[in-house]
Amino acid sequence: MASKVLHRQLKAPYPVVAAGEGVWFRDREGKRYLDACCGAAVSCLGHGHPKVIEAIKAQLDRVAYAHTGYFTSTPAEELADWLIARAPEGFGRVAFVSGGSEANEAALKLARQVHLERGEESRTHFIARRQSYHGATLATLALGDHKARRAPYEALIAASGEIGTTSHIAPCYPYRLRRADETAEAYGLRAAGELEAEILRIGPERVAAFVAETIAGASLGAVPAAPGYFREVRRICDKYGVFLILDEVMCGMGRAGSLFACTQEGVVPDMITIAKGLGGGYQPIGALLVRESLGAVIAERSGALMHGHTYMGHPVACAAALAVQRTVEEEGLLTRVRERGAQLKSLLADRLAAHPHVGDIRGRGLFVGIELVEDRASKAPFPRAARLAERIKERSMALGLMCYPGSGTADGVEGDHVLLAPPFIVAAEELTLIVDRLVKALDEVFDDMERKREDVRHGRSEQGTGKAAPRHGRRQRRATV
Repeated sequence: MASKVLHRQLKAPYPVVAAGEGVWFRDREGKRYLDACCGAAVSCLGHGHPKVIEAIKAQLDRVAYAHTGYFTSTPAEELADWLIARAPEGFGRVAFVSGGSEANEAALKLARQVHLERGEESRTHFIARRQSYHGATLATLALGDHKARRAPYEALIAASGEIGTTSHIAPCYPYRLRRADETAEAYGLRAAGELEAEILRIGPERVAAFVAETIAGASLGAVPAAPGYFREVRRICDKYGVFLILDEVMCGMGRAGSLFACTQEGVVPDMITIAKGLGGGYQPIGALLVRESLGAVIAERSGALMHGHTYMGHPVACAAALAVQRTVEEEGLLTRVRERGAQLKSLLADRLAAHPHVGDIRGRGLFVGIELVEDRASKAPFPRAARLAERIKERSMALGLMCYPGSGTADGVEGDHVLLAPPFIVAAEELTLIVDRLVKALDEVFDDMERKREDVRHGRSEQGTGKAAPRHGRRQRRATV
């Protein structure tokens, strides 16, 4: 029977998930899949963790839902206390929403409200970075610059008004944008300098905030900033009264090896958005953390947050997230993330550093990206028409591996990467298996692409025969599963 679900892809069948345990999924047919990406860097504790399940059940026995227009709840208050106690200095308020898009939308609206309540009505402009992704609402699509996801809605984004006042500067992307004669630190300062130039171009009195992923995730493939970049960004924002909003929806909550990724940069932003690893996938939840000084502006003036959703502060979601965060801390999983992350990068380097189509291996903690190129010397990307990311995903799933390939890496349209973000509980032998299966998937995809190019060059066609045309000089595969 045909599915009635409006799936993400309507021309391809989906396996039906039946169970999840640890770092593994099993579908209804009994096939197992090794989760090397946590869906989208979500399932930090893996699947079926008993402590979290028990916390959800216990909260359901008390109360499942209470609208935040009438009540607060114990899980929301305790989770807020927990996060603020561990957040960078100066943070004092939290709003709980249902995911990363909502968290970033809330940040935009709060920035605007604070400026209004301070009497700075002209501050309507937001600056973000090219090749960024901040969510799927119209406002967050406008804020981001993921061209493929924006394309169908450009007319709506323009019509939705100002966040029609959004502009973009270059990402901090050392692999492609750092000059050969530049130190990493010099490049970081130059990249940050684009923000000051853009603020001056727009007019400082018009700029509300600068928004950036602390570690660029889905659209660039786990790219950390160059040394000193965010410290210079913080200085520039302070100089012109611009809020610094750091999007840690993907890279935060331990994924990069510290609870908040910005602590590794030595900066304190004005707002931080989190989601994915906050609740580990056990319930839908995201959050906006705000410095106490900004919350105080609203508390002392209008006294009302001009923003809300039906499921804000959901008691069961907050209870699940609190259990996830307590488990991460009690089991020392941040240390494990750093250790396993180093092991993963070492395994990838051993197997792929000399690969003719691997340009860069990067990331922090268990948040690792592999940028793929057609030519290593020139860093030329594969054309989008090659559908490399899609092919890798399909081949990996066939081999029982879930990874997160992405496209548009190089310039927003061309280029591909693979993102790896396994659960914090992943074992060393499971990391080896992840790399084995990924290398095998890459080899098979690239071999198939080369075979088809040779077929075209030689006028061969095996269409309809059910056979693959032979190819000479086949590179020896090094993967085992």
